[in-house]
Amino acid sequence: MVTRPLPSGSQTSGDGSAIARLDLTPARLVTVAAAVLAALVVVPLVLAGQPYFLNVLTNAAILSFISLGVWVTFSIGRINIAQGAFAMIGGYTTAILSTRYGLSFWLCLPLSALVAAAIGALIGWPILRLRGVYFAMITLSLTEAVRLAFLNGGEFTQGASGIVNIPRPAGIDSPVAFYELAVVLLLLGLLAVWRLSTSRIGWVFRSLRLNEELACSIGIDIARYRIIAFAFSCALGGVGGAFFATFHQNIYPASYSVIDSVNFMLYCFLGGLDYVLGPVVGAFLLVIGFEVLQELQEYQSLMYGILMIAVILWLPNGILSLRLRGRERAEPDQGVKVPAKAAGATSGRTSG
Repeated sequence: MVTRPLPSGSQTSGDGSAIARLDLTPARLVTVAAAVLAALVVVPLVLAGQPYFLNVLTNAAILSFISLGVWVTFSIGRINIAQGAFAMIGGYTTAILSTRYGLSFWLCLPLSALVAAAIGALIGWPILRLRGVYFAMITLSLTEAVRLAFLNGGEFTQGASGIVNIPRPAGIDSPVAFYELAVVLLLLGLLAVWRLSTSRIGWVFRSLRLNEELACSIGIDIARYRIIAFAFSCALGGVGGAFFATFHQNIYPASYSVIDSVNFMLYCFLGGLDYVLGPVVGAFLLVIGFEVLQELQEYQSLMYGILMIAVILWLPNGILSLRLRGRERAEPDQGVKVPAKAAGATSGRTSG
């Protein structure tokens, strides 16, 4: 059988879901370990006296974490513009449980994920039947609906005044401590999403993205897997919202808006929808970039729009696709490989 080898780490471009997976070779393990060590040890040591920059990195890490949930919904072919709503649900869950019932942050964090996932599954069951722009518009409206619900929540949510004086976890009250907690959460989120994408469930998700009718015809319960993906996405949003509520020690209905949900989606587009690291790369680039160029803050929405158009036109697979293109150019075209036995037989006939 004559075959043409694919570049290392890629899949066929025609399947529409070439989600890059980590080939954990010894060299890559060393690289990953070095990156983790730098993030958890080197950066805090270097920036220990720079709380502002540590806070910027903390924000970028948790925004990346929340955006990973949007990436999961993209893997089933749905454009999710409601992640800000579930971040708000997670934040209010932690705020209410910690201020009124005195629960520890470490209990509030998983409970926020469970509440957001449960609400996401309940809402997702009917709306996940929609596709394309219809699902996107429903989720866009959902973000505003959740904001208005908390705004008019009366005594339960404190209305427009929000909930303040949210207690911080014991021992985590400095920029360095919050930064390290954010990095640990991001690493755990990356590991969970990567493991999900490389498991059987991840392959089912990609089959839904490609052709739901075909997946249904071979016995896949597409409704169940759509809800699993959406609930998982909402859980990540809930954890991120709980972290931000504790980090800032307050939460308001205006803390998350439609713009925030759009930004979570933009991070995924910018980094690359085909890569688990896409949301992380996109979030860090945009958050750090706009902090460095503070004079452009008032034009942030305009810059985001221009950037979105540019990425769709020239880098439809995101910034990380540049690495794959570079690797493909560096590797010589090996042409059609012929099996050794066939090559030997051909050589023998030729020489004869």
